[in-house]
Amino acid sequence: MTFDEYQKQALTTAYTDPNYKDTMMDKTIWAMGIVGEAGEVIEKWKKMVAYNKGELTDEFVQDIKKELGDVVWYIAVLANSLGLSFEEIMQLNVKKLQDRKKRNVIKGKGDNR
Repeated sequence: MTFDEYQKQALTTAYTDPNYKDTMMDKTIWAMGIVGEAGEVIEKWKKMVAYNKGELTDEFVQDIKKELGDVVWYIAVLANSLGLSFEEIMQLNVKKLQDRKKRNVIKGKGDNR
């Protein structure tokens, strides 16, 4: 499955509230969803470290897999609402990181390095 194929399938499960007069509300909910689901990823990670001595069990990995999927879903739906192709976003990101590696600035501060 390509990124764009995933995005297309994710959109079949996206809900837009017909009561919203402005689509900014949907975009805001999707943007907040990214952070909320990412928070669930780190919360599960914290519990694994704090209460399970850092043991990466199969159950833990499956739980994280589900939460990561939720993060990706929100990103795909928000991107679409902004007219962005998921494939385009991923290609741009890899290009940016390859350029940073080439210039030996993978580690560092700021987005524009």
